Amino acid sequence: MKEDYVNSQIFASTIFIFLLTMVFYLVSKRFLVRYEFWLSFVGFMSGITLSSYRFKLRFYETLETSIVSVLPLTSGVYLLDAVKHSSLFSLGAFVVTFGFIYLYKFINTRYKNFGWYKSGRIGFAGLTTLGIYFMLRGVVAIIFPFMLSFSGSYDTIISGAVSFFLFLAVFDLSRKIA
Repeated sequence: MKEDYVNSQIFASTIFIFLLTMVFYLVSKRFLVRYEFWLSFVGFMSGITLSSYRFKLRFYETLETSIVSVLPLTSGVYLLDAVKHSSLFSLGAFVVTFGFIYLYKFINTRYKNFGWYKSGRIGFAGLTTLGIYFMLRGVVAIIFPFMLSFSGSYDTIISGAVSFFLFLAVFDLSRKIA
């Protein structure tokens, strides 16, 4: 993003995304504790969407950069919970989430060589990584519904739907010419 935008746009966008995520998180902690992950995610996506519009940023570029930024924070949340509550499940979630950083790097260095992804547009690595994350989250929610940040039986359905729409966005992005 540094090549395409001035630092003030990037900084303001980051603050905007962070503030909306925190507002939604605090609202969830007050009113809908079971859905704190999902409301935080809605705040995160709202921040990306609104900052892209407000600061004239490309949506997929902003989304991908934000995903790269939030992966270490997400794994840190799981690590903190693992240490705080001596939770083996949270430690496993930390390892898996931390692994998504390397998955992103792997996909990001190779996606332009994929024959079916002819557009070469930015956003593929971030959308794919996030899609796989939510697919895995849905599977884990089926097997271990009691884990940190799961909201019961609806979590599988919500995670599956989000994963489906992310992969649909990848498909749509692959059809666009750069």
